[in-house]
Amino acid sequence: MKTLEIEWKHLDMEGKTCSRCSSTGKALQEAIGKLMEECKSMGWKIKFKETKLTSKNTSESNLILFNGKPIEELLPAARASESHCESCSELTGKSTSCRIIEFGGNTYGGIPASLIRQVVCQITQCC
Repeated sequence: MKTLEIEWKHLDMEGKTCSRCSSTGKALQEAIGKLMEECKSMGWKIKFKETKLTSKNTSESNLILFNGKPIEELLPAARASESHCESCSELTGKSTSCRIIEFGGNTYGGIPASLIRQVVCQITQCC
């Protein structure tokens, strides 16, 4: 069986995360739950790892890695950037930026399940 490792890095301040990361976390749960079943029959196992970051690592917050590669490297013509995040700023007590993804003419603070699925399907070819 082949393995796809998905790692999600996000800010965690005493069990709380920003609204962008929260949205990404929900999308990951939705996508991975469905994809685990779809890909299992094609010989793929999906492992999920959550890495909680401190305020010292906000530049890595809201990062999804697929076998160690960032999502923006796997989506054609996508790029990662940062923008001010009011939610992170409230959690950290200082003006803070976190990651966004620009893809297909859209900017995503919270990474949607559709983009996660697209990358998994591209890697595994099981959907």
